[in-house]
Amino acid sequence: MIKRIIEISQARTHLSIKYGQLIIKEAGEQVASIPCEDIGVLLVDHRGTTYTHCVFTELLGCGAAVVLCGENHHPSGMLLPLESNTLQTERFRWQIEAKEPVKKRLWKQIVRAKIKHQAKLLGKDSDVYRSLMTLRDRVRSGDPDNIEAQASRKFWPAYLQDFQFRRNVNGPPPNNMLNYGYMVMRAAVARALCSAGLLPSLGIHHRNRYNAFCLADDILEPFRGFVEAKVREICESESVPDVLDQQIKAGLLEVLYETVVIGGFKGPLMVGLHRTMASLQRCFAGEQKELDLPTI
Repeated sequence: MIKRIIEISQARTHLSIKYGQLIIKEAGEQVASIPCEDIGVLLVDHRGTTYTHCVFTELLGCGAAVVLCGENHHPSGMLLPLESNTLQTERFRWQIEAKEPVKKRLWKQIVRAKIKHQAKLLGKDSDVYRSLMTLRDRVRSGDPDNIEAQASRKFWPAYLQDFQFRRNVNGPPPNNMLNYGYMVMRAAVARALCSAGLLPSLGIHHRNRYNAFCLADDILEPFRGFVEAKVREICESESVPDVLDQQIKAGLLEVLYETVVIGGFKGPLMVGLHRTMASLQRCFAGEQKELDLPTI
């Protein structure tokens, strides 16, 4: 079943639980009642939101991720279930004991997939397409030459070229759309990792000691292109919006429901993420050589 993404951002809201349902109230009036087991991600982006304690425990018990945003609408933190897989301890051990050559091989595959998606986004008519595909072929185990960064330096100037866009996390729109889309995708990736019995904090390439989601950030890379494609679609059809209104956010959330092909599976991206995480777990266990990533 496709899990739902619930976003709270428009009004001062109170959240509570009743009979396994998430109850949403605005100004004391109930506006929605949603089965907790149907929720994949609860995204709260309004400072006036209040909760009962069991909102978190009930949702986490159902395997949902809870993302809390700050004043700048960027995520301040994420809550994930501690026990979401019956073989969790065994899989933690496989992940921790994974050899460096395995991690380097996986990172090579991730970088190659990311660059291929960048090239596809720009199209074969782009002057940068051939250059990106050449860089993709040069990626070695562990990407010691940092081809990923070289590809990004070519990709971003060509992306939204008509809008004189420059990628900067704190820059003007549509950077805000990219930030929001990446944040939602990151939450979905982290949730799928937990469902597969893996530690989202123990990365294969990212190693920032202050980052609790290093592995999520690793696996996010080949999925960024879906967000970038949606942002470009919005900009080209509606111009560049100054504010992330409800309609824009809804459009970005739709990315998780797009149809993808991953390891023989064809269906919503949010469901396909579980196929990717299951393949990652098998790679750590030595049962599989390569990740199942989206066919691009």
